[in-house]
Amino acid sequence: MSEPRHCPAVLIAAPASGQGKTTVTAALARLHRNQGRKVRVFKCGPDFLDPMILERASGAPVYQLDMWMVGEQESRRLLWEAAAEADLILIEGVMGLFDGTPSSADLARHFGVPVLGVIDGTAMAQTFGALALGLAKYQADLPFAGVLANRVGTLRHAQLLEGSLTEGLRWYGALSRETGIELPSRHLGLVQASELNDLDLRLDAAAEALASSCEVALPPAVQFAAPEVFVAEPLLAGVRIAVARDEAFAFTYGASLDLLRAMGAQLSFFSPIRDTQLPPAESLYLPGGYPELHHVALAQNTPMLDAIRAHHAAGKPLLAECGGMLYLLDSLTDVEGTRAELVGLLAGDAVMQKRMAALALQAVELPEGSLRGHTYHHSLTTTELTPIARGLSPNGGRGAEAVFREGRMTASYVHFYFPSNPSAVAALFAPDRESAFASQPAATMHHPAPEAASLLAKRP
Repeated sequence: MSEPRHCPAVLIAAPASGQGKTTVTAALARLHRNQGRKVRVFKCGPDFLDPMILERASGAPVYQLDMWMVGEQESRRLLWEAAAEADLILIEGVMGLFDGTPSSADLARHFGVPVLGVIDGTAMAQTFGALALGLAKYQADLPFAGVLANRVGTLRHAQLLEGSLTEGLRWYGALSRETGIELPSRHLGLVQASELNDLDLRLDAAAEALASSCEVALPPAVQFAAPEVFVAEPLLAGVRIAVARDEAFAFTYGASLDLLRAMGAQLSFFSPIRDTQLPPAESLYLPGGYPELHHVALAQNTPMLDAIRAHHAAGKPLLAECGGMLYLLDSLTDVEGTRAELVGLLAGDAVMQKRMAALALQAVELPEGSLRGHTYHHSLTTTELTPIARGLSPNGGRGAEAVFREGRMTASYVHFYFPSNPSAVAALFAPDRESAFASQPAATMHHPAPEAASLLAKRP
């Protein structure tokens, strides 16, 4: 058994969503990085957009931690691996600190990571101290580091907030509500990092503002126990997988792509917006993203539409998730009513909504095995197709998402977390489905191999 590892670590949480956790986490990451430290950042729960910002801030890949979708052992492995190379580990929480099952507090308690409470100080003075005390004391066994004020006005305002703290709660500083620091959002969350031309300027400004408001110091070191050892089988040895990646399709988990590589797959990335043909590949992966913002350009790229139709007609595997599924439909209409005809491999149409249509963790029983993931979308799809399976939320969340299949094409609103069942994923992508099924182990393995985790430091 490997030895435990130690590294300073803190989990950034808040009383609710919208308090600015990502801005604060990114500011902390950039601050310590600018001071010469190696920073590793993780995100609690399902999310694609926050990690893009946090990767830019820290200069290192960002992976998910979650007690259900990722699993306790894989979360432990990721933290243990990071502790070997990092001077500081930051974990951004999800929703409010105690919200959900499991919650950010559950994860912090399980791994012994102290919580840094972020509180929006807008229009608030001494009540800040009451909220801080509530976060710290609501659960007696929760490790708590201190609090940080976000969106403060003047220096005097920050001093009032700091002065309201009681019972020895540590002040971690404050961030101004200046627009040059705050990160812009759209309907699914933050704007993608690649779309923010001034992102590095914002991050450096946030880091400098934070440094000027407090004494910069590392949190206490946390001990991370060694994980169990699992070995990935080479179920996709030599299989070439084309992966869509551009401003319309960018919602992929680093751990999922690492797992494909660990099982022997060769990944090639392409743009459905700009490229006119697929890279040479046996299988195709269309992840989620923002196709609704680029559906006219996607529709105009008829050579790519034809290439994807030809891939499917040849009987090759194709997995499409959320935005990738919308791309395969007959048409997609945005919130302004602009309709574009797309690939047309799935009989149906989608229309974007101004309000959220579904948000839930999902467990799906496929013929290949059970896979875990989540759903989060603002579109409604109309189709007469009969699903082969439906998702089930472990905590009663909205959404029992349908999974559709035609030949080797599998499509759903669900964003799958591949390491939740490597053998099932291999069967989805393997050109020879029969041999892929035959090579599956008797029991589902919920954790990826150490090869996948060890790629953390190597991923660009």
